[in-house]
Amino acid sequence: MNPTNSATALSSTYSIELKHVLHIAWPLFIAQLTQIFMGVADTIMAGQYSAIDMAGVAVGFSVLSPILFFIQGVALGLVPVVSNLLGRHEQPAIASQVRHMLWILLCLSALFMGIYFFIYDILAWFDVPPNMLPITHDYIMYMLFALPGFAVYQAMRQACEGLGITRPTMIIMFVGLLVNIPANAVFIYGWFGLPEMGGAGCGLATMIVYLVMGGVTVLYTRYNRYMAQFEFFTKPIRLRLCVFMDLLKIGIPIAFTFLTEVTLFAAVALLLAPLGHLQVAAHQIAINFSSVVFMLPLSIGMAVAIRVSYLLGRGQPLDSIIAIRGARWFAVACAGITATLTIIFAHLIIDIYTKDDQVTQYAIPILFLAALFQISDAVQVISANALRGYKDTTWMFMLSVISYWVVGLPLGIVLGLTDYIVPAMEARGLWIGIIVGLSVAAILLHVRMKVFQRSLINN
Repeated sequence: MNPTNSATALSSTYSIELKHVLHIAWPLFIAQLTQIFMGVADTIMAGQYSAIDMAGVAVGFSVLSPILFFIQGVALGLVPVVSNLLGRHEQPAIASQVRHMLWILLCLSALFMGIYFFIYDILAWFDVPPNMLPITHDYIMYMLFALPGFAVYQAMRQACEGLGITRPTMIIMFVGLLVNIPANAVFIYGWFGLPEMGGAGCGLATMIVYLVMGGVTVLYTRYNRYMAQFEFFTKPIRLRLCVFMDLLKIGIPIAFTFLTEVTLFAAVALLLAPLGHLQVAAHQIAINFSSVVFMLPLSIGMAVAIRVSYLLGRGQPLDSIIAIRGARWFAVACAGITATLTIIFAHLIIDIYTKDDQVTQYAIPILFLAALFQISDAVQVISANALRGYKDTTWMFMLSVISYWVVGLPLGIVLGLTDYIVPAMEARGLWIGIIVGLSVAAILLHVRMKVFQRSLINN
């Protein structure tokens, strides 16, 4: 073959695969942003009622968020299974996998709902002030009752995404936002003659939102012409222990990987607390802004997992490698742009959050570090999701623990809180540790991905 023609064909393949990934990714990106806006709406509307209610909601969500992340992480194990079956043209087997995952998530939600009997004990352990205690307790109570709706939504959402259908996720999440804002207003402020519930009303509103989203997703998968062929709820299936175990083998490591990352940033916030509110506020601005920007590479990564597992099912491992490479370079290019804009507009970004000059003084250098953070984060999230597409999630979890908890956090503590290497850098030192941890994760996950790809091709 002519080398020029070969290069042109390869370039065309890269272009085709990147288009496939981006076609899947953009609705996921909108959905992820909408999910963030729901949290922002809760915070703003509770804050407008009172600062105590806003604080109560924040503490309550801190208690509940690991549970929500864990359930979502387990559910994500369904995506590569469904996508792989679709690629292999084994559509009849998909309904069984989805129903098994639905049972897993409902059982997990029932298990976590048992926390209801220990809410006061948990809040006492966190030393929640008495004036916040009833607000936080009621918020957590309603959120626990929301878990079955959240479980149903996650199961059916991941079924849709595994089939490469991501627009419903975007639309249903937007419907959730449209329900969330007026429901917050009704329950927080006591509209239409209802009692004013303050911050606890956010929990009740969220419970209704998750039930609505779960119900709408079920209706979509039941009555949409394309989705109806899979017979998710009409086809009789036999529950098998081996299917449960296979799904958990993929999903549990993803869930613990989520917890590894969530607890890392929670630990950093706790370590900064003794240094004063200025350091904590500066850190919060940087991490909040970074989490919004991160939605872009995360969405691309989620699309990579879907595309990779589908191509493996079709017996096209080389195309899966091309899809990952194209997505990685695109994500890095986007991260380079957003990092540059973060540095250029740092003052404007901080002004969105606060007008306090002291906070701004602390936040500027941290936001510059957060710009570097974006590039490392883009690389690691693509590699991590590629491994998820390959169903190689145990390695993903172990390498994440090593990177964040063995390398990143200890280094951050040494640089930020001690004088062992340099004079204590406080928040900047902890952020340098996070960046190093993310960079190590990016390298280790990339190496593991290459090893897996080599074995895949050789076999």
